[in-house]
Amino acid sequence: MSLVKVDDLRVAFGATSVVHGVSFEVGAGECLALVGESGSGKSVTARTLVGLTGGGARVTAGELTFDGQDLTRLRERGWRRLRGGRIGFVLQDALVSLDPLRKVGKEIEEVLAAHTDLPGAARRARVLELLASVGVPEPELRAGQLPHELSGGLRQRALIAAALAADPELIIADEPTTALDVTIQAQVLDLLARIKAEGRSLLVISHDLAVVARLADRVAVMKDGVIVEQGPTAQVLGEPAHDYTRRLLRAIPAEHTKGTRLSDTTPLTRTTPDGGAGVTAPDRGPGVTAPDGGADVAVPRRAAGEVVLRARGVGKSFGGRAAVREVSFALRAAETLGIVGESGSGKTTTARIALGLTAPDTGAVEIHGRPWTRGDRAQRRDVQVVYQDTLASFDPRYTVAKVLAEALAVAGVPREHRRARSVELLELVGLGAEHLRRRPLKLSGGQRQRVAIARALAPSPSVIVCDEPVSALDVSVQAQVLDLLEDVQRETGVAYLFISHDLGVVHHLCDRVLVMKDGSVVEEGPVGTVFSEPAHPYTKELVAAIPRLAAA
Repeated sequence: MSLVKVDDLRVAFGATSVVHGVSFEVGAGECLALVGESGSGKSVTARTLVGLTGGGARVTAGELTFDGQDLTRLRERGWRRLRGGRIGFVLQDALVSLDPLRKVGKEIEEVLAAHTDLPGAARRARVLELLASVGVPEPELRAGQLPHELSGGLRQRALIAAALAADPELIIADEPTTALDVTIQAQVLDLLARIKAEGRSLLVISHDLAVVARLADRVAVMKDGVIVEQGPTAQVLGEPAHDYTRRLLRAIPAEHTKGTRLSDTTPLTRTTPDGGAGVTAPDRGPGVTAPDGGADVAVPRRAAGEVVLRARGVGKSFGGRAAVREVSFALRAAETLGIVGESGSGKTTTARIALGLTAPDTGAVEIHGRPWTRGDRAQRRDVQVVYQDTLASFDPRYTVAKVLAEALAVAGVPREHRRARSVELLELVGLGAEHLRRRPLKLSGGQRQRVAIARALAPSPSVIVCDEPVSALDVSVQAQVLDLLEDVQRETGVAYLFISHDLGVVHHLCDRVLVMKDGSVVEEGPVGTVFSEPAHPYTKELVAAIPRLAAA
């Protein structure tokens, strides 16, 4: 028996239609995954089921029912009774979803006050039961804490506890595991699976096919506001009928994709003036030369094998707590070294030490065999960074031209040569001169990340530190950026220090990997060896938690 029935759902905002004739059902005790990329309409579809599309939305449907109730006839008072009462809603970003000024226990208790007749003491006792039921340790302590005092995994569990508070028949989870560490992600998926096993229905919204393979009974794939394919999970993921579904599956990085392209993009190449293979820069035009008057090469090729960055026993403490302990590694030209570990493992602090943004308390970092000197501008130019949130790392008032010109000015490029060099950098990352006039908000997520890589390449660095550079991107855009990083490395010999919580991405891209836990490196080696034959118990735990399509 279907708990949710949706037939010919259409949603528009003004003159813009975003959902076009979507139809699906969710049975009692069943999990349906609605999968698609940003802009596909999946979140708008989910929000329609709880009346949260917004006042400016125009919603029509042949049928839109929950347990036989016609949702198209509900007014706001009816929606408030339904939301939280019979339908629980779990959003992606728990830190944003939870009130930062209210203790977690009070947040959950509010749901009980709105949808149950429990008195105050019974509500408070129920809050502790709910937190314990979703695996929150020390529920009495956690109930009295503010959201920012909890880890990402505990915040997500608290949000799920709030969604479960009134014992709803349906849970809608919108990207519930995005940006979580792989072990925390596995715990949240296990919790959702347990909720389903208890007889509740789930509608899971995700862009991650490997995640839904572990949880969903059926999958519906959305693109441009339309469901292009739906059916049993094993069928859709194992024998996809639509080309878009096949492209999404091909784009997922994993062990078996290493050495292959994930996207349909053409590899970026540059040629020598005589037409042979080489790594000279594109022609700048008549009279335009390198700033030093030498060879016309914007991003020089470095010989593989040379150690460009070395950490020797670096350590760092904050407030008496050790964040990094005795970390050592060597990074060679044209090599990608991955650093993996859960939140708080020390990987970001290690990256900041490598960048010279944080001074180590012990040990030292060397660039080309010379000690990292924070005031040395040449060394500063030699180590660049690409951040996860490119929108936050750009000045929103700047055009792409100004973003790149600023980086080139720091690199010592004369003003008259900066536009030509900017175009050259954009071409290297698969963009064109037409993007120079645009501002970050007018670019897609993938385009912003390409501009960030171009900016990092502007000073011709030996090393680029990539701090979660693809974790916020859709799978196909992620595939394009990963292919681009490999293309750029092949063309320039730049070395990457690659920080990520996504072990599939690390396995696909990296040559070697460091596994960090509690500030220490617990295992290191070639990525294939570490992931296929892990020696440390913690590495084994990480590898076991990786979502795999085979789970379908």
